[in-house]
Amino acid sequence: MSKTQEGYLLIADITGYTQYLSRSELEHAQEVLTALLELLVDHTRPPLVLSRLAGDAVISYGLADRFSQGQTFIEMIEDTYVAFRKAIEQMVLNNNCRCNACANISNLDLKFFIHYGVFGLQHLGNHDELVGSDVNLIHRLLKNHVTEKTGCRAYSLYTEAAIRRLGIAEICETMVSHTEKYEHLDEVQVWVQDMHPVWQQKRAASRVTIPPEQTLQEAAVEIAMPPEQLWDYLGRSDFLNIILGASKSEVTNRAHGRVGQGSVYHCYHGEKDNQLVILEWRPFESIITRSPLPLPNTTLLVEMRLAASGRGTRFSQIVSKASGPWPGRTLGDLALKSMAKQMQRDVEAFKARVEADYAARGEAPAADARIDTAKISLAAAESLQPVGGLAQPE
Repeated sequence: MSKTQEGYLLIADITGYTQYLSRSELEHAQEVLTALLELLVDHTRPPLVLSRLAGDAVISYGLADRFSQGQTFIEMIEDTYVAFRKAIEQMVLNNNCRCNACANISNLDLKFFIHYGVFGLQHLGNHDELVGSDVNLIHRLLKNHVTEKTGCRAYSLYTEAAIRRLGIAEICETMVSHTEKYEHLDEVQVWVQDMHPVWQQKRAASRVTIPPEQTLQEAAVEIAMPPEQLWDYLGRSDFLNIILGASKSEVTNRAHGRVGQGSVYHCYHGEKDNQLVILEWRPFESIITRSPLPLPNTTLLVEMRLAASGRGTRFSQIVSKASGPWPGRTLGDLALKSMAKQMQRDVEAFKARVEADYAARGEAPAADARIDTAKISLAAAESLQPVGGLAQPE
């Protein structure tokens, strides 16, 4: 018996091998696809729940009442794509074989399909099978005219239902509007994000850091949740205020609705507006801001850093030495050193608040997501058969 749920459906689909290969080449292609499927499985992280593999695709879902904010989810998709492209690039660099399978590694790419709707969960063996008309719809969307109409080879396709529920209508200004028509269905409105510019931007981006010799002090705690979900809490002002020591805060200078490099945190301490400019925005890893001090032309850098740990996430707040004229630097560093204990209290209060909220929301249901390499390799082999895989709608 299936249990009806409401939430998000996601298919990550590897594409690129389009010609028949010899037996030896199939072995090499299977090895490559197995490694890439393992990467996608590893990046299927909460609040997403792995459903199953289907050929060269990974199918997952997320329940509505336990899901991330819209920008966080987009960043999860982008992070997965960047990891995929890095893996492809590394395979090409390390490859000396000239068979068709190995020569075509660079042609492999990734597409994401995201829909919101109602679906049933049937627990079969060690996975949750998804059933229902919305499940059928997202599978039908795999056969589309996106590349033909837009030129995008690697993309994220969001249905209108997903866009509305994620609350990312403003972010859609950077996407391409598109419609698909299927037999027995009305036109399906979708929004397409080209993923190649995401990879190019991440690849070329310079990184802002606080060098060890410029670090003045650090406060850290272990928080019992994955980095992806802790990152989502940092996007909520009621939790961010604890770290910033602010009575309230807001963000300006968003780029098409997204917070990122160049955006500004306005942190209010009573009526005083302290403006923190975001210099570094690395989802699930780090946020670095430039903060003014109440001294002429004196600033400092503050980093909020996330790192996966055995207990969940190590969260650190790192403060640099002051920058500016000598008197301001000296007085600023003295003042900041006196605040070390308060910094630690703030991160501990943040930890307590987010862990309490996380526990109150409850754990998402999860099938046994431990898929061994043999099963992943079998899925890769099935995807290389002349007929089958996920190309046919269910």
